[in-house]
Amino acid sequence: MIHETSFLAVSIFALFVAVTLGLSFYFGAKARSSQGYFAAHGQIHWFVNGIAFAGDYLSAASFLGICGMIAFFGYDGFLYSIGYLAGWVVALFVIAEPLRRLGKYTFADALDAKFHSKGIKLAAAVSTLAISVFYLIPQMVGAGVLIQPLLGLPHWIGVLMVGAVVVLIVVTAGMVSTTYVQFLKGSLLVLFSTVLTILILKRGFVADTSSEAMTPQTVTRTSSGDVLVNGQLLGTKPGEGQLRPVGHITKLPGGVAATGPVGPLEFFSVLRESEIVLWRSKTQTGASGTTTTYLPEPTPGDEVLRPGKIPAFRGIRGEALAPKLDFLSLMLALFCGTASLPHILIRYYTVKDEIAARKSTVVGIASIGFFYVLTLYMGLGAMTSGALDVTDSNMSAPLLARSFGEFLFAVISAIAFTTVLGTVSGLIVAASGAVVHDLVTSFFKIELADHEKVRLGKFAAVGVGAIAILLGILFQGLNVSFLVGWAFSVAASANLPALVMVLFWSRTTKQGVTWAIIAGMVSSLGWILASEEAFTKVYGLSADAAWVPFSQPGIVTIPLGFLVLVVVSLLTQPKQNLQT
Repeated sequence: MIHETSFLAVSIFALFVAVTLGLSFYFGAKARSSQGYFAAHGQIHWFVNGIAFAGDYLSAASFLGICGMIAFFGYDGFLYSIGYLAGWVVALFVIAEPLRRLGKYTFADALDAKFHSKGIKLAAAVSTLAISVFYLIPQMVGAGVLIQPLLGLPHWIGVLMVGAVVVLIVVTAGMVSTTYVQFLKGSLLVLFSTVLTILILKRGFVADTSSEAMTPQTVTRTSSGDVLVNGQLLGTKPGEGQLRPVGHITKLPGGVAATGPVGPLEFFSVLRESEIVLWRSKTQTGASGTTTTYLPEPTPGDEVLRPGKIPAFRGIRGEALAPKLDFLSLMLALFCGTASLPHILIRYYTVKDEIAARKSTVVGIASIGFFYVLTLYMGLGAMTSGALDVTDSNMSAPLLARSFGEFLFAVISAIAFTTVLGTVSGLIVAASGAVVHDLVTSFFKIELADHEKVRLGKFAAVGVGAIAILLGILFQGLNVSFLVGWAFSVAASANLPALVMVLFWSRTTKQGVTWAIIAGMVSSLGWILASEEAFTKVYGLSADAAWVPFSQPGIVTIPLGFLVLVVVSLLTQPKQNLQT
C-alpha cells in the first residue's frame, strides 16, 4: 500500500520472465519422453542439482515469509530458518541414497518398490497431490504480493499471471526446464541476498527520534470496498490517505545518532543494546467495515533477539503447556517435513546414482544454510530500515532493497518472483507425475504410450495450476511462512513414517504403509482445519470455537503415522513370517 509502480522494476521483471521462458522453450526439445519430462532422464549434474535443490527449497516462504517475520517480530522468524535447515539432516543421512536406489519417477515408486501394491500407489498419489496443493497456496500468495507493487495490479491478477507462466514452463519442458530455472534462481537469490546483506552492514544504524516515527496508523476497509488511511481515502497524491513506511531505532548505544558501518558480529551487539520500534495491530469489526490500528511499541533490543515475540510463540515463556506443545510441534514438523516433500523427493531421480544424490544434498545444504544466515541480517535490517509496510510483512525484503535504490529493488523483486516460479513449477511437476505415473498407469492400469504420458502430464499440470491460482487468491493476507508450516506438518505426518519404515524395518507390510499414509494425512489435515489459527484466520470465527488445543499437529500426527504402520504391519504379517 506504500508502493509505486517503477518502470525500471517492470523492465527487469519482464527480462527475468523472458529469460525463464526462453530456458523453458530451449529445453523443451530435450524432454520428449516421459522419463525426460518427469525426471530429466536422470542426467542432471550433481552440482547443478544441488543448487536446484536450493532453488526449489528456498521458496516464497523462505525469502518473503521469513524475512517478514524477522522484520516484524525479531528472532522468532529465524526459528523457521533453523527448522527448515535442520530437516536436511534427515534428507542427507536417512533418505537421499536409499530413495535414489529404489525409485524411478515418484515418491510412490520408492514406497512400492518391493510391494507392487495398488493401495500404496493410490495413497501415495493422493498424499502427493494434497501436500503439493497445500504447499502451492503460500507460493501463490507470495506471487500476488510481489506483483502488486511491481505492476500496480490487484493481488488476484498477480496470482493469475504467475500461475499462467508456471504452467507454461511445466508444459513446455517438465523437469528439465524446471531444474535449470531453479538453478538460475537459486544462484541469483544467494548472490543478491549477499549483496543486500553487505549493504546493510555498510549502512549501519541511524536513530530516529522524531514524533512521526511513533505515530499510530489506522487502516479501515469499508463494507463497500474502500480503503481509508487515518480517515482519508487511500491515494498517492498529497492530501490523500497514505501509509507511512515504518521501522526505526529510537535509541542507539551511548546515545549516538548513527553508528556508521558495522561488522557481522557488531551488527547484533549494537542491536542488543538499542531500543527498536516494533508495530502491533489491533482489529475491530463494525457495521461500516474492519478497522485495524497499527501501534508503535518501543522494545529493548535484547527482547528482539530472544524468542517469544510472535503471538503463536509467546507461550513458550509462560507456564501453560499447550503453547509449548504448539511450538515443539512446529519445530518437529519442520525437521521431519523436508525429507517428506514431494517436489524435494523427486529431485533425487534427476541425478544418475546414489553418490550423485548425496553430493547434491551436500551442495544444497551449504547453499540453503548460507542463505538462511543472510535472512537474519535482511530481516533485522528491514526492521530498522524505515521502509516497512505495516500492513504487509511479506514485502519486507523487497522494500528493504528499495531503501538502497530502485535498481536493487527491481532485481530483488524479480528474483523473488523467479523464486516463486521455481518452487511452483517443481510442485506442479510432482503433482502431474503422481497423476500420470501413480494413478493412471499404476493404480488404474491404463496402458499409455510414452508420448501419451507426457501429454496427460501436461493436462494434469494445467489442472493443478488452476487449483493453485484459486487457492492463492482465497488465502490472500496470510504470512506465507506460516502457511508453509502447515504444509510441512501434512508432509511429515503422511509421508515420513511410511518412507522411514519401508527403508529400515523389514516387517513393514503394504497394508501398514497404506494406512500410515492415510492416517497421517487425514489426521494432520483434520487437526489444522479444526485449529484456532484456521478458525480465526481462515473462517473468520472466534478462537474459542476451535476443536483442538493447539494449532500445529505434528507432535500428535507424526507419531500416529508410525504407530498405525507398526500396528497394521504386525496384524498383517505374511504367514511365513508368523511361522518363523
